[in-house]
Amino acid sequence: MRIPPRIAALGGAAALVSTLLIGGQATAATTAVGDICYSDLPSQAHTTLDLIDRGGPFPYRQDGSVFQNRERILPSHSSGYYHEYTVRTPGSSTRGARRIVTGQAYEEDYYTSDHYASFDLIDHDC
Repeated sequence: MRIPPRIAALGGAAALVSTLLIGGQATAATTAVGDICYSDLPSQAHTTLDLIDRGGPFPYRQDGSVFQNRERILPSHSSGYYHEYTVRTPGSSTRGARRIVTGQAYEEDYYTSDHYASFDLIDHDC
């Protein structure tokens, strides 16, 4: 399992500069998907984000695997750019439909509650 790099030490300004150098991908992401405040996520998503920041251990063997972006809803990047993690669904006997998909940019985390039919970029500042 490969854990995606998190550029937390650089902060938001460096992330914005890197995004602009890449060609404005963050702008495309925020217009192609919705957004959600961190505080509005289900508690299980907070747990998953904490596990990602700690590097695990993850409850499902698929967690941390490369997300292929076959739906083409998220901005296009090379293979390996995105990784997916399960957000537990209370009462579900399977992994359920909820996921966090991380990109390699600072705080580039997406939440989906409908198994990739839609995504919300997580705003970590609210």
